[in-house]
Amino acid sequence: MLLEREGINPDQEDTRYGRTPLSLAAEYGHEGVVKMLLERDDVNPYTAGNSVRTPLSWAAWRGHEGVVRMLLEPEDVNPDQPDTQYGRTPLSLAAECGHEGVVRMLLKREDVNPNTVGTSGRTPLSWAAWRGHEGVAEMLLEREDVSPEQADTKYGRTPLSWAAWRGHEGMVKMLLGRKDVRTATRDNKSQTPVSLALARGHHGVVRIILERDK
Repeated sequence: MLLEREGINPDQEDTRYGRTPLSLAAEYGHEGVVKMLLERDDVNPYTAGNSVRTPLSWAAWRGHEGVVRMLLEPEDVNPDQPDTQYGRTPLSLAAECGHEGVVRMLLKREDVNPNTVGTSGRTPLSWAAWRGHEGVAEMLLEREDVSPEQADTKYGRTPLSWAAWRGHEGMVKMLLGRKDVRTATRDNKSQTPVSLALARGHHGVVRIILERDK
């Protein structure tokens, strides 16, 4: 009813965060509203505003697969557009939150770089390892262009180091199942995955790593 009225701007940003109606509808997964707004020529689906994230990034972060699918349909969409604050891409956000359906959708596109890093220098695999999302990590590791040894630029930690520090035993086992993952890689403070796990009291992780090193 509001869109039928003259003088209504369907793409007007709020004054606090710069969020548009499409941005809010995308974050909260309102597919009907998103579809309605995307059908209009006066709605920009790529507006980030002061909130620094595009509607696609908001939907990916929340795991709204239907909304993500709609936002990926325009030919001129950039599915790899990072936010302006931390440089996080939709894939990076979805990987951290463990949204396997969204990750799978994004990885099917040739214009999505699975190794894109933000200001912290962390890849999507690094975020997934930190959170312990094994399903997401498995999808990323199936890609030949994903390096399981890529360390972040802030702490110098590999995905294995992050998984060990957080005590994610399943993730540690998965990473150690690869021959190209090293257990002695040191971070910027010369800490190995074993020392990080010991510092946090994750003895199960320590046993898994030491068993691999035998």
